[in-house]
Amino acid sequence: MKPFRTHHGRLAPLDRVNVDTDQIIPKQFLKRIERTGFGQFLFYDWRFSAEGKKNAGFVLDEPCYAGASILVAGKNFGCGSSREHAVWALADFGFRAVISSSFADIFANNSAKNGFLTVLLTEDEAAEVMRRTHEIDGYQLTIDLEQCEVRDDQGFRAKFPIDEFVRHCLLNGLDDIGLTLQHEAEIAAYEVLHPLPLGLQSIKA
Repeated sequence: MKPFRTHHGRLAPLDRVNVDTDQIIPKQFLKRIERTGFGQFLFYDWRFSAEGKKNAGFVLDEPCYAGASILVAGKNFGCGSSREHAVWALADFGFRAVISSSFADIFANNSAKNGFLTVLLTEDEAAEVMRRTHEIDGYQLTIDLEQCEVRDDQGFRAKFPIDEFVRHCLLNGLDDIGLTLQHEAEIAAYEVLHPLPLGLQSIKA
């Protein structure tokens, strides 16, 4: 998993509340077995018509937000079903983080396990970031996970809370497998002292 320490990037505004995971990645695209390739289907039902033609005016398709790597959204982002594909779609589209005043717990947990940062600000702070994104051409922000802070070049600065264990995993690029492999020596030592029964050794091999 790619470590997240400090990220500086352009913002895109999604000024909607209660954005659920079926809106982030509709259910018809969940048949894919890879983690990649979901970005093209991000917010599909908002971006495309039933015939598959692109709708005009959706914010992420506006040229001024091309290349944005930080999404700022309304409250209760990521509600709905627990599909991990929602995080995969956001990351595959090019986002490294999303800013909001509240997140669904399961979405935030899935994000952390995929190296994708959810930045929790107060309602006033999130609203200010949203305003600046709309009003300042090419608005950019720095997200500093080491300092648990977001800041820009216009004087805005805000701290954000994050679980210390989640922060440790993100800073070091550790998913569940990476955390387990940190104890590889202990696991190997245990296996030496506790060999499998003969009947199971062929299965492990």
